[in-house]
Amino acid sequence: MAFTDPMTNVYTRDLPASLAFYGGLLGFVETFRSPDTQAPEHIELRLDGVTIALSTAEAAARVHGIETTPGTRGFQLVLGTDDVDAAYDALVAAGAPPVTPPHDTGNNNRNAVVTDPDGNLVELVMKRP
Repeated sequence: MAFTDPMTNVYTRDLPASLAFYGGLLGFVETFRSPDTQAPEHIELRLDGVTIALSTAEAAARVHGIETTPGTRGFQLVLGTDDVDAAYDALVAAGAPPVTPPHDTGNNNRNAVVTDPDGNLVELVMKRP
């Protein structure tokens, strides 16, 4: 048995707000919508070979019988950037709630953390030369 095409599913209370965050602010590109393109419950996005899906908590309950609690911080997306301070400032200025301001973490890393509209953690990482 082999597994292929991994994808992370992020459950959300507000699909349009999450799409604006991941697609608009972070630059993920939409690749798929379901079940209806005009009223989706599931949207897949891709950035640098990584696919995430935004799905409503209601769809998870109805389709899979799974009760989810968006924003419980059991999930963290980590994104590389060439300027953590500028990326953090831009995301916070655009309304992303700040968690941890830019700081050095050792191993030549500089990191910062914000959250998406549901409270899921998004860590920004920069490798120093």
